[in-house]
Amino acid sequence: MENCIFCKIIDQEIPSYKIYEDEKVYAFLDISQATKGHTLVVPKQHVTDIFEYDDTLAADVFARIPKIARAIEKAFPEMDGLNILNNNKELAYQSVFHSHIHLVPRYSKNDDFSIHFGNHTDQQTPEEMQAIADKIKEQVK
Repeated sequence: MENCIFCKIIDQEIPSYKIYEDEKVYAFLDISQATKGHTLVVPKQHVTDIFEYDDTLAADVFARIPKIARAIEKAFPEMDGLNILNNNKELAYQSVFHSHIHLVPRYSKNDDFSIHFGNHTDQQTPEEMQAIADKIKEQVK
């Protein structure tokens, strides 16, 4: 894509702190380190978000995640966890519209990174849960 910052990083038009690269993915440090070692894993093929992945691209990209995660863990043995995040579309906090997966090392509960799912006061009934599951299941191909 012509004006995509991640495509420019992949093409070496913009510098990055590369972690890993092969024919399918490019992984580099997020310029805004949420925590030390915060890495982005980006497919080299430009796709906007997860909704544009086909089975092959998904297999190619997600197969590399454990390898890169293990490398981060070995580099930072003081790490005590890892969040894997993928934001899709603006409402879900996607800010760069080239699909990417965040690997965010966690060092403590006080490392200034958190995810909140709310207090879940509006729970569905078992019947509503089954209706939701059925509606999604019908669409799985």
